[in-house]
Order: sequence, then C-alpha cells, then structure tokens
Amino acid sequence: MMLLTALFRLVPAVPARTRASLLTIGLAMVLAACSTTERRALPIDTSVEARSHNSRVGIVVLHYTAADNPTSLKILSEKNVSSHYLITDDSPPHLYQLVDENRRAWHAGVGEWYGRTDVNTGSIGIEIVNAGKQDEAFVPYTSEQIELVKKLVADIVERHDIKPHNIVGHSDVAPQRKLDPGPLFPWEELARAGLGRWFSKAKAREHEEDFRRNGLPEPLWIQEQLKRAGYEVPLSGELDGPTRNVIAAFQMHYRPARHDGQPDAETLGILKALF
Repeated sequence: MMLLTALFRLVPAVPARTRASLLTIGLAMVLAACSTTERRALPIDTSVEARSHNSRVGIVVLHYTAADNPTSLKILSEKNVSSHYLITDDSPPHLYQLVDENRRAWHAGVGEWYGRTDVNTGSIGIEIVNAGKQDEAFVPYTSEQIELVKKLVADIVERHDIKPHNIVGHSDVAPQRKLDPGPLFPWEELARAGLGRWFSKAKAREHEEDFRRNGLPEPLWIQEQLKRAGYEVPLSGELDGPTRNVIAAFQMHYRPARHDGQPDAETLGILKALF
C-alpha cells in the first residue's frame, strides 16, 4: 500500500501514458501482495501426519564439472544448469548447497535409470570439481574430495532411504552422451562404505572362467542383463554403437581398468555377479 501511495504522489509529475502504466503496475503489486497474505493465512492444521509416505528422492547422481572452482560455481548458479551440491577441489574442499533438496535441480538432463526417464525430478545431483578427461587421460580426484563425497552421500542416503543400486554416475543414466564422473571415481571404495552396489569378486571370477571355457553369450543376453542392472540399452540383438556405449559406462563403474565397450569375459562375469 505504501508503494501505491508513493505512485499516486508521483502521478502528477509524469505524462498521462506513463501515469497509467505506473498505476497499473502498482495495483498489480498490491494485489499480488494481498494474494500472498491470503495464502499464508490459510487455516492449515499440521498436527496430524500420515503414516503412508516416503521421500520423493530415490537416486543420487554424481558428476564431475570439467571446470575449475570459480567457473563451476558460476555455471551451476547462473546458467541453465544446476545441481543440489558442489564440492570444490580446495584443500580442504568446500561444500556448497546450490539447490534445496526439495527442489528439482537441472543436472541429469536426458537419461534413464530403471525405466525412470525424468531423472532430475527424483534425484539429488552432486557435482565435484574435476577437470575430467584431458588429452585422453582422466584427472584423479583428491582423497579429501572423496571423503567429503562419502559423508555427504551417507547423509543423503540415510535421510531419503536411497537403495544402493540407485547411487550412480551421470554416465550410468546417460551413457550415450556422458562420461562423468569417469573411470577414476572410486565406486568400490564407496561401496565398501555401504554407499552403492557392488559384486562378489568370487562369483565374478567363476562366471568369467565359465565364459572363457564356453564362449560369450549372444548380444541380446548382454543387453537384457544391462537392462536388468538399470541401464537404458536397445534390445536389438546386435553389438551396435549404443550398446557398446552402455557397456563402456558399465565398465567405468565396475571394471574401470579397461572401459573400451568390448563385452569381454571379465566384464560379463561382473555383470552376471551383480544378481
């Protein structure tokens, strides 16, 4: 109301067309303020909470920024992309929360995990400052960054009851276009801390030896098992380009020493040992 009064005082000093515009703007602002007051005044009783509910968040997606600290912060806070959290490569690393966990951050883009295509809506995104792939080699993370990642992910998992198989990388949910967090991200270390899915190494070796003795399965079997593991993969029955991209993403997560997209006995032994 004070704003509207000020506008009325200003009216005689401006041309008629400007005067009308100012009055229209002022009236709109007053009505908006009244609407907000009415919403806040709604008689909502929050004393009873339903038993049947859970978190909207079911997935944690880990990324690298492929940029330095200032650039990463600027992009994730000012551009048309965001994440819930950003971990810098300072020593010690600084942890930013850029988006409230109840809000939808724009970090995953087009992708899919266990048939869920709108990954952004049901996930929390964590960006880690890391240069990514440079001259055909990936840049390692610092031990301090990984320790902070583990603490943060553990906190998120506890509050949202996130299942181990839903702690993933951007390359897992978007294998056709993304490589992050890359093969140097220590997924096994997180899994040992109870933060992610892993496999029995004994079972993986058994399956690997079986594949070496009897030959590799048909491409359709590989595709079906990758689909069972959560990946979006074509069921074409062919080792086509998209299928090899998914295999490479799987290898970066579970067999990072070699991630060439080739379905070798070791990779398929690990894949079979997941279940």
